[in-house]
Amino acid sequence: MSFTTIIAVIIAFGLFLGAIVSSTDNYWVFVDLPSFVMVVGGTLASAFISYEARYVILSLKLIVRIVFSPTMGRNLLKSEVGRVIKWAYTVQKNGIPALESEAKKSVRGDRFLKFGVDMVVSGYTGAEVKEIMTNTIETTFGRNTVQVNILKMMAAASPAFGMIGTLVGLVIMLGKMGDDPTQLGPGLSVALITTLYGVLFARLIYMPAAAKILQREQILRFRNYLVAEGLTLLADKKSPRYIQDKMNSYLDPSIHFNIDKMRR
Repeated sequence: MSFTTIIAVIIAFGLFLGAIVSSTDNYWVFVDLPSFVMVVGGTLASAFISYEARYVILSLKLIVRIVFSPTMGRNLLKSEVGRVIKWAYTVQKNGIPALESEAKKSVRGDRFLKFGVDMVVSGYTGAEVKEIMTNTIETTFGRNTVQVNILKMMAAASPAFGMIGTLVGLVIMLGKMGDDPTQLGPGLSVALITTLYGVLFARLIYMPAAAKILQREQILRFRNYLVAEGLTLLADKKSPRYIQDKMNSYLDPSIHFNIDKMRR
């Protein structure tokens, strides 16, 4: 669970609500169901017109999942190096076939890692492992970032539908102005609510969710490239120290794995 995401959401909406509470006693003026329907309904309709339904639904589910998905810290990358080096010692001592039983527990639940280990155990060369895993990484990244594009489109559409709602409200308000000019002020405030809703949904929900999903997919892609490099070197039966130095070259110096500390 991402506590920073939860805290940030609470603060963002808390500041908005706090500004309303401190500025007016008429809180309900900011609540308007037709404006909400115009913005949310119009944005969803635009998304379903532009993309296949299953991808739109998945994008909406991801908005909630970004709060509950586990974070991937820097130390996790360091532990990946240590895991591959441990396997390298196993291969050095007992050969490639011993890797299958050694890695059995580690790859459970990680399809990418299991796929790579299976190729190494099957006798693929390092070049073959690298080529196949690179293709897997890029195609997976492409599939998983479709939702990012959908959320970005929704972020762009939301303020537009907010403006449409405002224009509709203005047209209705001006049409009634000749009958009762005193309704001009209240009518204008209601008309502007749709623009407010559109901007809020775009800047506090859709765009942040898209950015968070993209960042996590980029981190996962980097981790997968790191693991792919290690498995490639395993397939070529490189020494544990060479694997350490090659994998460390991907990481920040502050989190480099030290093989000498592992062997103490």
